[in-house]
Amino acid sequence: MSETADGALQNQIAVAGMYENWFLEYASYVILERAVPAVEDGLKPVQRRILHALKEMDDGRFNKVANVIGQTMQYHPHGDASINDAIVNLGQKELLFDCQGNWGDNRTGDSAAAARYIEVRLSKFASDVVFNNQTTEWQMSYDGRKREPVTLPIKFPLLLAQGVEGIAVGLATKIMPHNFCEIIQASIDILNNKKVELYPDFLLGGMMDASNYNDGLRGGKIRIRAKIDELDKKTLVITEIPFTTTTTSLIDSIIKANDTGKIKIKKVIDNTAKDVEIQIQLAPGISPDVTIDALYAFTDCEVSISPNACVIIEDKPHFMGVGEILRVSTNQTVDLLRQELEIRKGELMEKVLFSSLEKIFIENRIYRDIEECETFELVIQTVDKGLEPYKKDFYREITEEDILRLLEIRIKRISKFDSFKADELMKRLLDELAEVEDHLANLIRFAIDYFKNLLAKYGKGRERRTEIKNFNTISATVVAAANQKLYVNREDGFIGYGLKKDEYVMDCSDIDDIIVFRSNGTCVVTKVQEKVFVGRDIIYCSVFKKNDDRKVYNVVYLDGKSGTSYVKRFKVTSVTRDREYKVSSDNAKSKLTYFSANENGEAEVIQISLTANCTAKIKQFDYDFAKLAIKGRESLGNMLTKYPVRKITMKSAGVSTLGGVDIWYDPTIGRLNRDGHGDHIGNFEPNDSILAIYGSGNYELTNFELTNRYPAEEIMYLKKFEPQAIISAAYFDGSNKTHLIKRFHLETTSLDKKFLFISDHKASKLIAVTDNYAPNVQIKHKPDGKTNELEIIPIDELAEVRGWKALGSKLNYPKLVEVVFLATEEEAPAAEKAPDVPEPVEMEEAEEGEEVAETVSVSTETPAEATSEEPEFVVNFPEEKEQPEEKDDIPFEIKNPPKGEQLGLF
Repeated sequence: MSETADGALQNQIAVAGMYENWFLEYASYVILERAVPAVEDGLKPVQRRILHALKEMDDGRFNKVANVIGQTMQYHPHGDASINDAIVNLGQKELLFDCQGNWGDNRTGDSAAAARYIEVRLSKFASDVVFNNQTTEWQMSYDGRKREPVTLPIKFPLLLAQGVEGIAVGLATKIMPHNFCEIIQASIDILNNKKVELYPDFLLGGMMDASNYNDGLRGGKIRIRAKIDELDKKTLVITEIPFTTTTTSLIDSIIKANDTGKIKIKKVIDNTAKDVEIQIQLAPGISPDVTIDALYAFTDCEVSISPNACVIIEDKPHFMGVGEILRVSTNQTVDLLRQELEIRKGELMEKVLFSSLEKIFIENRIYRDIEECETFELVIQTVDKGLEPYKKDFYREITEEDILRLLEIRIKRISKFDSFKADELMKRLLDELAEVEDHLANLIRFAIDYFKNLLAKYGKGRERRTEIKNFNTISATVVAAANQKLYVNREDGFIGYGLKKDEYVMDCSDIDDIIVFRSNGTCVVTKVQEKVFVGRDIIYCSVFKKNDDRKVYNVVYLDGKSGTSYVKRFKVTSVTRDREYKVSSDNAKSKLTYFSANENGEAEVIQISLTANCTAKIKQFDYDFAKLAIKGRESLGNMLTKYPVRKITMKSAGVSTLGGVDIWYDPTIGRLNRDGHGDHIGNFEPNDSILAIYGSGNYELTNFELTNRYPAEEIMYLKKFEPQAIISAAYFDGSNKTHLIKRFHLETTSLDKKFLFISDHKASKLIAVTDNYAPNVQIKHKPDGKTNELEIIPIDELAEVRGWKALGSKLNYPKLVEVVFLATEEEAPAAEKAPDVPEPVEMEEAEEGEEVAETVSVSTETPAEATSEEPEFVVNFPEEKEQPEEKDDIPFEIKNPPKGEQLGLF
């Protein structure tokens, strides 16, 4: 408050307060009037005004969009550009409008033609469900000249069918479009008190993982993928793209990923016309399966969308789940149907009332009683008096207005009045009235029938386009193309892809982690960079694969405190990046004297040579790592020897002590895994392969890499390939329209190549397949064309074992319904078994300084031939007559830098 010159008090408002009020008013205006839809009809104000303007213009013919824009501007004061964009957006959703002309393409991103060239009219669906003047609440337009609807009385969950996205001030909404037919069925389920669950559906198709959809609320997320098929081993084709992308943006993201080295492709060709078709030609030697995963990992072939369902309820924004929005819309539809029925009931009762009055007026010749009336008032009184005996039968009082309507009946109509026709009309009206009353009494049943009628009338051609699937999590480091070369400077302790003058190690990607072991027994994992220091005296570096439980490190190290040599085997599955870990003892003088990295847990035999002047009786002996159990990287290990070691060499390479790898197939995602998800398909050794048999009648041998793809909808058989197995198959031959059965051995060994073992007609298809040695065949057929009969026949009676190209034997059942293979206990002759792998022997871990006499083995075998068994990385101690007692670091020289994975120190 402040005092003016004349002493009056005057209010003062701070500028900050004014801006706060103005901002809140502006935010409220944008939220309510522009960005967020109302829950009643699912429309933003501009969309509602467009529909209202189109209804006013509707004469069944197309209207220029420019004219519609002009009509809408009477209600929407925000310019023609926003109206045009909204019209095009509604038209591309293919629900409320019939469109004519170039309306653009939401697949390619092409924009629509100018408003003066394209035309629009309301669709039949919009006319049926959107408008009803009798149930519409009206308000005045912004200039007071017109009236417009507050909300439209839409009898359908339009908001969920179309979806919406809007950004207001401090608030946003993003509601996904859902399938037309599923929405209607869900509304029916709600009325039947059933639980409903809705998932998005997009006009662009594609595949969607909605496991974290969260009912469309904040915090949820959906993942959408393009549909990518393998045309051949050198070409991929994209036939459906994710929502929010276009073919142009998708191709740009693929080219960018290729330019940055994330994927390796030769060419991208856009053949999109009526349907989406983007061909991707692969570089030589690139796996199609890995490339598909890389496209999902590094390009717009996979997008994530976070829904945020926000709607206006009673002039306030509310966050609601899709299920709740559907429930509100369904209940509103029921209420609108009730209002329409009540209006119709009132109309029918009025018609029945007037028809009754008309019949009484004419048949009782009341119209003749008015001939002698001298005044109009007397006329009305005379008619009213004539109706008096019948008033008790009417549902309401007879008013002067009713009498006036009777007096307006023409003499011609009175003279041609047909009592029989009047009774027929009355009966029809009463029947309809009874029907309406029945609908009102059973409103839920009537609403369900209404939704069923909508589904039958408009559901055709609106089936789900987006396939719902569960996606596997793609590790970017696994599928990234090896676009860099890793180099190492062992002496100075640098690694990176920028050290091109130093020693080449291997190819890697620029997002890989690198594991490094140093001679002092230190292990570290770091992100690959152009050049990074990881510590001097590097003895091993490679790409690190997190959670790799097959790679085993075999180590001998010298304890710097006691002078004892220890042996250990360990894995490195997960670490903290850039943190150093010790794999030897903590003493600063400890060092690694032997190291090998084994991709599949191999356990080699090493030869240990002791110093000549040590007191040990046996100065050369062998040690087999297969006897040692695999433990943690921080374990002490087992004592190898307490005597000074002069040299350690690898005597012979070993075999894996881990056994085979158990592989499962998860049909929900069509991928292999080692986590026990899905169906167990076998235990695999390095040279084993998988046999996949497809519904198309092809079989294929593949490796068991987890990046392989096996679409569940195509796979009929997926197991470990057994060369001696006999495959039994029943199929339909499309060329001869017959059913055949065959048995065969697989005679091919080529990997990743499909072989067709049924006829090549496009209508041919595989019916059943099994690897059981001698199954029974259950045949269901209809000999009389009506009744099913079952026959079970041993397969030996139907088909012999022949080559995989043989056609097979005909099944003489003209009315064949089903063929099923029933497993039997008969087994094939035993195949030759591979030699057993020695089991690891658990050895008691020695305490530091304790002597264990039984931990070594002395070899009586002749040393292996030199060249193949000799290590590639050799460190020689200077020749001395006596081994020094102190375990200080001894100068050494490096010969033959490592080309492989073994390191021998002697």
